[in-house]
Amino acid sequence: MKKVAIYPGSFDPITNGHMSLIRRGLQIFDELIVAVAFNPNKKTLFTVEERVEMIREILKDTENVRVDHFEGLTVNYAKTQGSNVILRGLRATSDFEFEFQLALMNRRLARDIQSLFLMTDSKWFYLSSTIVKEAASFGGDIKGLVPHTVCERMKEKFKGRFTNNK
Repeated sequence: MKKVAIYPGSFDPITNGHMSLIRRGLQIFDELIVAVAFNPNKKTLFTVEERVEMIREILKDTENVRVDHFEGLTVNYAKTQGSNVILRGLRATSDFEFEFQLALMNRRLARDIQSLFLMTDSKWFYLSSTIVKEAASFGGDIKGLVPHTVCERMKEKFKGRFTNNK
């Protein structure tokens, strides 16, 4: 039986830390679904459609990975995809408390869905989409922190804001 995992997140934008987790998840699972979550309560830089498009472009040559989007509970989405595993990344102890609460709630909602946590690679320990957006919004160079496609799209988003925006 094929083992499929859901890797949910806002991915606003996807970072090299996310990419590392995708590569590592593909070493464990037969298929990985990168599931871009729509959360109406969250202000995002990119629309869901833009995020899906960017991730698909970045992963176009990667086998056994699918990019999709969803709204609502992750456990419900996982069920519709025939998956019983939600893959999540942990950076620091500050991530752990939130992820632990989320995993417990997911477990209460759907006992057959398991949460699997992978520690981030040490070189991405500090990296988050929020930090990348903030740095880029003030003209910071984000090359090497995000895939090239994301870097170019962020330049467009912040075009003209700062003269030193690389």
